[in-house]
Amino acid sequence: MANLISLERVSLVFGTSHVLDDVSLGVLTGDRIGVVGVNGGGKSTLLRVMAGLQEADSGRITKQGGADGIRIGMLAQEDALDPEWTIHEAVLGDLPEHVWAGDPRIRDVLTGLLGGIEAENVGGLDSRVGPKSGGERRRLALARLLVSDPELLLLDEPTNHLDVEGVAWLADHLATKRPRPGNATVAITHDRWFLDAYATNTWEVEGGKVSAFEGGYAAYVLAKAERDRLAGVVADRRSNLMRKELAWLRRGAPARTSKPKFRIDAANALIADEPAPRNSVELASFASRRLGKDVLDLEDATVSVGEPPHERRLLDHVTWRLAPGERIGIVGVNGAGKSTLLRALTGEIPLDAGRRKIGKTVAIAHLTQEVRELERFEQWRVIEAIEDVKQWTTLGDKEISASQLATRLGFPGGRQQARVGDLSGGERRRLQLTRLLLTEPNVLILDEPTNDLDIETLTSLEDVLDGWAGTLVVVSHDRYLLERVADKQLALLGDGKVRELPGGVEEYLRLRTADIAAQVARAAASSAPSSGAAAPSSSPDGTPAQAAATASPAEVREARKSMARIEKQLSRLQDREERLHADMAEKATDPAALADLNAKLQAVVTEREDLELEWLEAAEVVG
Repeated sequence: MANLISLERVSLVFGTSHVLDDVSLGVLTGDRIGVVGVNGGGKSTLLRVMAGLQEADSGRITKQGGADGIRIGMLAQEDALDPEWTIHEAVLGDLPEHVWAGDPRIRDVLTGLLGGIEAENVGGLDSRVGPKSGGERRRLALARLLVSDPELLLLDEPTNHLDVEGVAWLADHLATKRPRPGNATVAITHDRWFLDAYATNTWEVEGGKVSAFEGGYAAYVLAKAERDRLAGVVADRRSNLMRKELAWLRRGAPARTSKPKFRIDAANALIADEPAPRNSVELASFASRRLGKDVLDLEDATVSVGEPPHERRLLDHVTWRLAPGERIGIVGVNGAGKSTLLRALTGEIPLDAGRRKIGKTVAIAHLTQEVRELERFEQWRVIEAIEDVKQWTTLGDKEISASQLATRLGFPGGRQQARVGDLSGGERRRLQLTRLLLTEPNVLILDEPTNDLDIETLTSLEDVLDGWAGTLVVVSHDRYLLERVADKQLALLGDGKVRELPGGVEEYLRLRTADIAAQVARAAASSAPSSGAAAPSSSPDGTPAQAAATASPAEVREARKSMARIEKQLSRLQDREERLHADMAEKATDPAALADLNAKLQAVVTEREDLELEWLEAAEVVG
């Protein structure tokens, strides 16, 4: 394998801080590298040096082919898109239509990031960049870079503003669609699931140094834990975070065990006497004593936004009951109403219909996506803003000080003396969490808690939540966090309903795939001509399908009959699926009944997928 770029003894100093200190490394063709490290540790600077956007103070940087050699493309934290560009100009440039429409890799990018080859999710190819939101512009910048397909692709937090589906798509695209002889990818990420699914190697940037590890996140965790063991490092408490994390990766997520390239025997030896991350029975029992029988209930709740005729129901006659000690993860498409559901639970927004019940002893803490609540503490020191809430709290069965909790959430002694106004976005998020936990709530509602948090802080947060007894509801696009801290997942698919996911996030992705296929089928059905010239149709992968010019009139009539029959069957299956979801909601506390209903649901989904494929085949005959 050839070396695309190499850094030899590169150093860079900002003020008195060595951001890069005598760093030597290289990127080989075929490499997919994940870059991790604490916020402000130098990850983005490393990528900027590799891209030639930041000059190093010393050392040598060598590219394959010299100055005019390989093309390097970088996705920075800020995009450089011209607001006057159309989406077509921003993403596809001056590529002729027959070139980009005939390239399956480019079609995959348009479908995965922009909703289809016409960029339906961002207003269409002819819409302007200027009015787009920050998240939409981020997707456009990423799509533009993936379409250009440079030999060395540098990505700075590419999963920002992507939902669970988007992250899964990006990992698959980078791992299966992009690799070819002569290229490589380096991506900074705090998304641990993405890191495991995408990376062949992991770099950790810490203290100006870059340490290389083979494999993704799980392999990185093992290597760190084993390195500490060999160095004779003794943890001061049993819940040593690296060993605890490794234990969960090996025991709690069996689907991951085939991906990391670490030695299974070494991993098992390190976690032989490591307990489970949390004692669910003990925590649930304690939560019941604190909360009593009733926690939070939504009964036949309806919430709408907008005015007729553009009114949209985010919650449509939803009944949902939270039990003491439940740990719920919520996943869903953007705009499906996840934050609205949380605000309905807390009583921050009124219900259009139905009612909300709350237990007498319930104390709610709600972490929103806003950090403006800290503005009044701008001139305070961090420890003052924390002790303003409380100086001592109980975590699990231990009493700890506010300072100890702050240390566990990423504010070591010296940093506790910093002014709140000088904190980074990630540090402000940590301060919010610390203040919330000190209020000693027994119902904790978290809306995207991972925003701006690095992996080290995320691991510490999960460790704190493991010892927290109460009811937890968390909305997140971080698939790893959802699987790690929640015992049950729910989904909002944009239809106003709340669905249980016995199969977890994987089931959600299957439901979304089936839902999108059904939408494509319905759209094709509505546009199919009843007579006259045949309109072009599309195949499931977005490629233009050729009209069946050789089909006889009898064959076309037969195909139309098949389509009508299939549409009736699909309608009946949809009704059956809705009834099954309602039954699953009613039987949520009966594992045997739930397993039986889930098996029936999977059979319905399989039958529906087969019918949709049959419908598309008939549609090709019709034209």
